[in-house]
Amino acid sequence: MNLVEATRSALSALRANKLRSALTLLGMVIGVFAVIASVTAVEVIDVYFEESLQIYGGSTFSVERKGDWEGGQYRGAPDITYRQAQRLKRRASSDLTVSLREAFEYGEKVRHAGRSTEGGTRLYGSDEHFLSNFGRELARGRPITAQDVQYARNVAVLGSEVADVLFPNASPLGKEITIGRVRLQVIGVLEKKGGFLGMSFDNRVVAPISTLANAYGLQGRNISSLSVRTAGFERMAAGKREIISHMRVIRGLAPGEANDFEIESNATIQEEVGGFTRVLTTGGAGIGLISLLAAGVGIMNIMLVSVTERTREIGIRKAVGAKRRDIMRQFLIEAIILCQIGGMLGIALGGLFGNGVAVYFDISAAFPWTWALGGVAAVTVIALVFGGVLLAALALR
Repeated sequence: MNLVEATRSALSALRANKLRSALTLLGMVIGVFAVIASVTAVEVIDVYFEESLQIYGGSTFSVERKGDWEGGQYRGAPDITYRQAQRLKRRASSDLTVSLREAFEYGEKVRHAGRSTEGGTRLYGSDEHFLSNFGRELARGRPITAQDVQYARNVAVLGSEVADVLFPNASPLGKEITIGRVRLQVIGVLEKKGGFLGMSFDNRVVAPISTLANAYGLQGRNISSLSVRTAGFERMAAGKREIISHMRVIRGLAPGEANDFEIESNATIQEEVGGFTRVLTTGGAGIGLISLLAAGVGIMNIMLVSVTERTREIGIRKAVGAKRRDIMRQFLIEAIILCQIGGMLGIALGGLFGNGVAVYFDISAAFPWTWALGGVAAVTVIALVFGGVLLAALALR
């Protein structure tokens, strides 16, 4: 019996036992689905973070105070104050662009002429370098300027979500809005950026930080977003050294004393995110592999039943000249076909489910081709191993 005949015979045997074959397929589908769905969802998240970081480019890094959150409280170095951030801006070389951003309100409603947002809006204070340093672009209007910051003007740039709600049929430019303690005149609208994990990047208002400092005060406030943009990637190393030197002087650190601040670039953030997603991928894949092993046991059980029920058929085939390897080949082909069909269904369903994360959060889709190919190989190995072990044990009596 050649391979084609053995395949036809295997397909006929599977069609003759539809329920048993379907139950075996279900186990294989669940196993492969668990692997592919988990790694696809993690890869979607990973792609999102990579795309978000690429917006800032390879020539931007941030300065943050050093410390950790413990028991709901921050424990670590003193705050990076507004005055320290301003001193750093003045001391930095001309080819280093320093920008700061601080949140003054969380979850506020923005109001205009009887309309208001549903809430959840963030009010940020920033400066003239906000767009370039924080990877944003204007859809219309003008940005915050150095003069706006210097004279603490009551102006604002709106996120696209805020602008759409308050001004659905009119231009927001020149109109006044109220948020928290301030009344601001709209001078620009940001390009839409989307959101992630329930947080919208478009439901926000940005005003000159000096304006918000006058309204809210700066006592006890840490400038959590202090961004430095260099003239190019080749200037990164020197730029970091210069900023570290300036910050040590500004923070009053003695020679030999450890830095009480941290420098983070896209590379370090990507490494941290990559480590986190690798752990998630490994965990999800591990759970799926356990399911695959359970499916392998199911394959072995169905072959056991199949061999037991078809003892007479096996005897007749051997009587008319079929060799042991021919009979073994047929049963192994049955197992491989079941595993391949289950594997393909599991990969398709897992990919669709995992990319449901991308659709839900409106981010780029992804598909783990390496894991998909590995899944096909894994189910084939499972069919050969479990099927071969069983057939060898039964010795095709």
